[in-house]
Amino acid sequence: MTKRYSRRFFVSTALAALAQGAFAGAPAVSLRPVARPSGAAAARKVVQDAPKAEALIASANLSGRVGFAVADATTGRVLEEGDGTAGLPPASVTKTVTALYALETLGPVHRFETRLIASGPVENGVLRGDLVLAGGGDPSLDTNALAEMAAALKKAGLREVRGRFLVWGGAVPFRRAIDEAQPEDAGYNPALSGLNLNYNRVHFEWKRAGGDYRITMDARSDRYRPDVTMARMRIADRAVPVFTYKDAGRREDWTVARGALGTGGARWLPVRKPELYAAEVFATFARSHGIQLAKAEVIGAAPGGTVLAAHRSAPLTEILREMLRYSTNLTAEMVGLAASAKRRGAAVALEQSALEMSDWAQSRMGMAGADLKDHSGLNDRSRLSAKALTGALARAYQTGQLTPLLHELPLGGGSGQPKKSHPLKVVAKTGTLHFVSALAGYVSMPGGATLAFAIFTASDSLRARIDPSQDQRPAGARGWNQRSKHLQQALIERWGAVYGS
Repeated sequence: MTKRYSRRFFVSTALAALAQGAFAGAPAVSLRPVARPSGAAAARKVVQDAPKAEALIASANLSGRVGFAVADATTGRVLEEGDGTAGLPPASVTKTVTALYALETLGPVHRFETRLIASGPVENGVLRGDLVLAGGGDPSLDTNALAEMAAALKKAGLREVRGRFLVWGGAVPFRRAIDEAQPEDAGYNPALSGLNLNYNRVHFEWKRAGGDYRITMDARSDRYRPDVTMARMRIADRAVPVFTYKDAGRREDWTVARGALGTGGARWLPVRKPELYAAEVFATFARSHGIQLAKAEVIGAAPGGTVLAAHRSAPLTEILREMLRYSTNLTAEMVGLAASAKRRGAAVALEQSALEMSDWAQSRMGMAGADLKDHSGLNDRSRLSAKALTGALARAYQTGQLTPLLHELPLGGGSGQPKKSHPLKVVAKTGTLHFVSALAGYVSMPGGATLAFAIFTASDSLRARIDPSQDQRPAGARGWNQRSKHLQQALIERWGAVYGS
């Protein structure tokens, strides 16, 4: 049975979206039925009744700029835009560009590989040489994978390593953080390396025990929970700051404010020494199989030798689907850096890789003015226009590359919750920084048409007041971003009313 929706449905919900909250509560019932004209007159009346985009933007009461564009996804014809050529921060919407860049350059079946390499011969279960854990830039490498690699050594008959235990992450130029302006304890802003484990995050957990706390630092997965000593935590008798970090050579020393702990909790903290982190976890699993390894040494030159075991990632399409769903910054940087390395024939630093992707976006996707500073959108100096991205999304729709990777975002219903029966289906990527909100993707109409769109909102003046390294919850940011999201649904529902057929 096909459910039909009145065009007045779209008009009424768009008018009410700003008042009650789009993506979290816009009315999803039409107004009282009235007699409707037919044919061309009906179409004209729908357009006349639909709220103007300018009125919706004014009602949102957002300081800063709003840029948007919407196009027929099949033909690429722009149907409507407002300040569509303005370069604004795309935030995590950047990941849609990164996904397209990686798909074209690396291919959908590309896999990343992490290897265990022997520099010498293995005789009677004894490696007479060094064992090297060599990263291949896999953004999805986890504790389970290292456990499987250690088991593979045991299965292959290795009992002893007479040489050194080396770790190599040089497939990607090291960077201690994606964006140095972010808070030191932000788990979404870890180090970058060719050897990454658990998105380069370590799990910190605390529980009240008597009059004090029991704390742990580990590299947990759904199957294992190996302790980590290269990252250490100490409780400090203070209220603020909540966390401090110190580079202690081979260790990462953290402190946490006792006043912030409460009765217990857990969170992931970023890792700044990813090679040593992965090495310690792997050595733990090797030891469980009776293989003792020396203290890990980080090397800079690419290793040679015989591959004893290897772990291959899932195909790129699966990695990108997870990236777009969970907005993992490390994944975006890894796949972007891998694509640039292939295009240039050698690994490049993040700044050069972002420039390479920007050039690609302009030349291959027609994204005029694209100026991206990273692959994740964490850097707020990136600039992209809504019209340029909308055009690229229309091109991608025609090739079928991106749509299957995007996550559906249910539009709001009258109860304040997403409404599954809403006639508009949106698959898109969100992007959020303080006083920056972006949304881009596709909206499918009940009549079968699909539109490509991008909506960017940003206030440079409000962002200029923030110290991002200290102020994690600036006053007014939450309300501003909520109003921006309300505006996004109101605009989408306007397009449903005007272009629904």
